[in-house]
Amino acid sequence: DVVETQEHYKSRWRSIWIMYLTMFLSSVGFSIVIMSVWPYLQKIDATADASFLGWIIASYSIGQMVASPLFGLWSNYRPRREPLVVSTAISVAANCLYAYVHVPHSHNKYYMLTARALVGFGAGNVAVVRSYIAGATSLSERTSAMANTSACQAVGFILGPVFQTCFTLIGEEGVTWELIRLQLNMYTAPVLFGALLGVINIILIFAIFREHRVDDMGRQCKSINSEGEENDALDQDTEGNVDHVAVVALNVLFFVILFVFAVFETIATPLTMDMYSWTRKEAVFYNGIILSVIGIESVIVFMVVKTLSKKTGERAILHGGLLIVLVGFFILLPWGKKLPNIQWQEIKNNSIPRTVPTEMLMPFWSWQEVQLPSNHTAEPVGCPITQSWCLNTPMVYLAQYLSSDVLIGLGYPVCNVMSYTLYSKILGPKPQGVYMGWLTASGSGARILGPVFVSQIYTHLGPRWAFSLICGVVVVSLLLLEVVYKRLIAFSVRYGRMQE
Repeated sequence: DVVETQEHYKSRWRSIWIMYLTMFLSSVGFSIVIMSVWPYLQKIDATADASFLGWIIASYSIGQMVASPLFGLWSNYRPRREPLVVSTAISVAANCLYAYVHVPHSHNKYYMLTARALVGFGAGNVAVVRSYIAGATSLSERTSAMANTSACQAVGFILGPVFQTCFTLIGEEGVTWELIRLQLNMYTAPVLFGALLGVINIILIFAIFREHRVDDMGRQCKSINSEGEENDALDQDTEGNVDHVAVVALNVLFFVILFVFAVFETIATPLTMDMYSWTRKEAVFYNGIILSVIGIESVIVFMVVKTLSKKTGERAILHGGLLIVLVGFFILLPWGKKLPNIQWQEIKNNSIPRTVPTEMLMPFWSWQEVQLPSNHTAEPVGCPITQSWCLNTPMVYLAQYLSSDVLIGLGYPVCNVMSYTLYSKILGPKPQGVYMGWLTASGSGARILGPVFVSQIYTHLGPRWAFSLICGVVVVSLLLLEVVYKRLIAFSVRYGRMQE
């Protein structure tokens, strides 16, 4: 161990800032096309339906779930620049493929599915990013760095749709470059912009990023990932076993945290359409505004927890965050006697129900206007009679819904940051790539299963059952946290090398 020089300190934080940028671009890659996937899919392949759209939305998370442990394993034994560059290059190539999915004469929807899955595969580098930040920060720096990482991810999710909105000015036709058969329009411009950002990221990784490692006390250490160094470069502070009970518990908690948030964002559109008789357009617009406000709220929370954790500790804040999420979903439970408006109109017109389980497989921001049957003069609104619970379940009042939004928007980012921070501290100085890969895979799996859960429980049993089950899941996770609470301590503290 050697005392860190000023030059090493500056280089270390420049590299960490490159990791922040990589995390930001990863989330932009997901959200920048999410508003336009459905109309673009309909344009390039008339055989695609809402069910297939659900698979396209889910393919990103599936790709990330598969790739995260692989890139994490790679980063444990080789310089991290390698998986970072390769993963970003895959995302760049996938975005270019997305821009050309209109070219083939058939099976275009499968090319789009492949492109989105590969973008998700490239996003598996978030495991590398978080493992690097964990190894390149001391215990006192860790919470702040992890909060900044999550904030960059949240800002990426917020700005992605904003970029998409700006590119709509190009129009649906846009311009065509016949020589290379490239159509530059409102659907392809966002992904090409994302590809350009990826190329810039690769250049910065080569130019600025350097391997750095410090121990829990901030002393400069040799890194297993540095060029030409062998595994025995690790110092004696790595001796000792990781507490795998705590590791598994945090993976479960992280899965629950992302699962309940995926349920929340997926259920927003069908819930508001059923309860408040909003049209599809109104539901997408109003919930889009609500999601943006929650995103801004999350960024503020990320900044606040950095200071708060120094006074109370990460475990207490994680406990408080889960309690806030529990209250948020409990508020959503239907009370009172007033029933939602029923869609009687669809019985008169013998029309199909507008809320189908396959549509609910996608997040609300991907819902778009669908062509109504020609015998309709106006879109039927209210709770569809095909959902039998509409006839006997009280409505969720708008004040309940908005209060829940605020609380979940407060509790989720708190739990997200604290989970990653505690996880990295428990793993200690050992290589964290694979472990971070499994944690990222847990989150990706939760984002896949959350919408499926909603499509089954909410549609068939209603909000009372759906939100009661979510409350039950959060209560079980709180009990799990109580059981392992004393085990969620830093590796160095566990082995007596530092005081908590």
